[in-house]
Amino acid sequence: MKQRIITALILAPLVVWGIFSLPLLWFLGLVSAITMIGVWEWAQFTKTPSRILAMLPTAGALVASLAVMPFDVASLNAVAPAHIAILGIGFGWWLIASGLAMTYPRSSVLWERSNFLRHLFGILTLVPFLWSIVILRGQHYNLDPYYGSKLVLFVCLIVWAADSGAYFAGKSMGKRKMAPNVSPNKTIEGLLGGIAAALIVAWGSSTIFDIQFASFTSMAIITLATVVISVLGDLVESMFKRVSKIKDSSNIIPGHGGVLDRVDSLTAAFPVFALLYLVF
Repeated sequence: MKQRIITALILAPLVVWGIFSLPLLWFLGLVSAITMIGVWEWAQFTKTPSRILAMLPTAGALVASLAVMPFDVASLNAVAPAHIAILGIGFGWWLIASGLAMTYPRSSVLWERSNFLRHLFGILTLVPFLWSIVILRGQHYNLDPYYGSKLVLFVCLIVWAADSGAYFAGKSMGKRKMAPNVSPNKTIEGLLGGIAAALIVAWGSSTIFDIQFASFTSMAIITLATVVISVLGDLVESMFKRVSKIKDSSNIIPGHGGVLDRVDSLTAAFPVFALLYLVF
């Protein structure tokens, strides 16, 4: 626990600095590098003998997206059709993935023996994650270069609040298991505690950051959907690790495991929040 806390105290300021200080192009490069580490970790979820070969499908899709997706300020502000499409793909994937996690192990017969689907799942997890962060970061960039940064941090804050609220509520009141075959420690009571904490943080941070929502109700609904899918996103990675007989995606972050272990909730939260925020 001590190592986890020390690492978090070092990483958290660096994350905030990167979100607010890096120019858009450098920010894209940083998020791409982090996503590529995720690609390297995801490779072990496949049955490909070589780790390098296992990375090729997802890495290739990531590079291809960087080649064809517009990431200039004007396109990001206008939210090009390609942006909505990639967010929609991510949104749809997380609905399907959540269903797979909640019905595990029955659902595993549909994909466990298919290496093609394991690679496809990696692409659907990581490529929309990258672009949802970049699209949010570019919002209103010409008018206020920090507005998109506040959107990115907003998502991080509500997910972190949900994780903390779920932990404490689950520890003190948790009885009914959400998905015992995937993660025995997650409970319905924990989920409700996480939602309550996230809504409080969402209200406070949206007020402080002056984030524009259509209404308070819109903010609450978008936050609720984002938090629920983030919790299920955590379950999805736990499901893949369980099937692959892996405890942590890697040991690159002392005390925390791998990049995927730290951003599993965020990989689901960002595409869902970005689509709902930009459309509604």
